[in-house]
Amino acid sequence: MADGSHQPHKPTSTINYSSSSSYSNPTKSYNPNYRRPSNPSSNSSRTKYTKRTTTSSCESDDNLRNGKDDDHQEFPNLVGTCPFMCSAEERARRERLRDLAVFERLHGNPAKTSPSLAVKKFCRTISTKDVQTSDVRPIPVLEDTLNYLLNLMHSSDRPFGMVHEFVFDRTRSIRQDLSMQNAVGDQVIHMYERMVKFHIISYHRLHRSCGTPDTAPMSHLNMEQLMKALTTLFSLYEANRASQSMSQNEAEFYSFYLLLHLGSDNRGEPLSLWFRRIPSPILKSREMCFAREILRCYRQGNYKRFIYTTEAEASFLQYCIIEPYISEVRALALSYLSYGGYKLQPYPLLHLSKLLMMKESDIETLCIDCALEITSDETGKGLISTKQSVLTKSSRGYQKYFPIDSERIERLCAELPEL
Repeated sequence: MADGSHQPHKPTSTINYSSSSSYSNPTKSYNPNYRRPSNPSSNSSRTKYTKRTTTSSCESDDNLRNGKDDDHQEFPNLVGTCPFMCSAEERARRERLRDLAVFERLHGNPAKTSPSLAVKKFCRTISTKDVQTSDVRPIPVLEDTLNYLLNLMHSSDRPFGMVHEFVFDRTRSIRQDLSMQNAVGDQVIHMYERMVKFHIISYHRLHRSCGTPDTAPMSHLNMEQLMKALTTLFSLYEANRASQSMSQNEAEFYSFYLLLHLGSDNRGEPLSLWFRRIPSPILKSREMCFAREILRCYRQGNYKRFIYTTEAEASFLQYCIIEPYISEVRALALSYLSYGGYKLQPYPLLHLSKLLMMKESDIETLCIDCALEITSDETGKGLISTKQSVLTKSSRGYQKYFPIDSERIERLCAELPEL
């Protein structure tokens, strides 16, 4: 059966593409006098602050409500000297206020911690005159802190939501310390890449647990910080290219940004403008060719090519971004079949399960969720054509997720990769 041509979303401008190139990765040094260039993917309305109001609030909150961006603040040139994951002064204050996360409590005591457990919280507002080098962690300490935090994703027996909330806040604090020091170079790029990976995996895990309380706001905040981290990472890539070098993972992370535009939500500037600033070697890379193909299939309603290309070529992190849209694409396929089929000849669910790469029992459940009729006879179960389109929901509207029935995808998702 031919694929449908109905468009679930309005297509963007057509873009010509092209294939891969080699990358070099020279080591760059820390430069306290560096100022990040304008970001290739940021919204033009983004504001840079040279001075911020002093407050005692150090909440992990959403800066977008106030038009603030913790990754792009301007501070006096400084190099941090704090040797711990959290300064002694902050540890003492938070012990006194009993403001310790469960991961920071010494022997479970909410009023006691240690240098090996406490991690500096993200501070929502900071005044330039109040910044002390003793409160800012240097890059080696920040990298050790990031290693500690990301290890919690593998080793913690706590619920994922609790782990995510802690790592989410403390990685924002890491980005804030890097911003205070105007840190650049390969080491900083690698740290940002790891933090982006954390947000993508959280995006995937939070989507799968969409039925639990508080998941929706957590997912929303996670997406905001994912886009902010990518924004800063692209600025660092641009600075790297200014010295005639390319980071070896650029194409992969640009493909993540492109795949995040599968939905109808407006995420920054139009892609047609964004593409013009992407270097040709990145546009021609295997990762970007895959992402462009997936985006094209999604917007053209080519459900079969969308599913089969994802199964054959997606990396784990690319699949994490694509997965929430698979149910939407499958529902679109059911709509085509329901509207265009022959009412007296039901479409066999066994054939449909192979077409959409699902188990037959899952296909039946999805049909019921989409209010479609199923018939059963001696030849098996089939989908009855009702000559009307399925009322498709948004990708976040489906209460159940049916994974792609593929050994390769099962292997990709079997274990959390090293971050």
